[in-house]
Amino acid sequence: MPSRSTATSTSTYRERWTVPWWGWTGALAVALLMAAEVHLGYGGLRAWLPYVICVPVALIAVAALSRITVAVTDDELQVDDAHIPRRFLIAAEALDPEARREALGPELDPVAFVVHRPWVRGLVRVYLDDPDDPTPYWIISSRRPEALLAALDLPLPAPE
Repeated sequence: MPSRSTATSTSTYRERWTVPWWGWTGALAVALLMAAEVHLGYGGLRAWLPYVICVPVALIAVAALSRITVAVTDDELQVDDAHIPRRFLIAAEALDPEARREALGPELDPVAFVVHRPWVRGLVRVYLDDPDDPTPYWIISSRRPEALLAALDLPLPAPE
């Protein structure tokens, strides 16, 4: 993939996938249970050290899952650290729940680029035409798939 351009381009769409409250609560609960298992009623250093280690590690892990952004600029589509110039994008479609199951399961191309989080319900498939890249399409989670499609301003894929 080409390197990021240094020229400034205006963002027409941007979203960040944050982990919902129940993800933070679950991670904290698992960390506390793990620390309690190690603690097991001992005193001294062994009483508090597991909590000091497990809880921050769990919270950092959840925070790392909340850092992914999707952005569409005048020049490119960016998903986390990956980006592709818009001139290589040929079509895009939002996937309903049934199509989502098929796209992530039996129909998934092994060389497709997939950035998916289960707590983000929407899914968009963007078809590519890049002669230097064998990737046929990107599958991207999106909280607002219709807004992402509008920002991409691409036609629907041709029926097979």
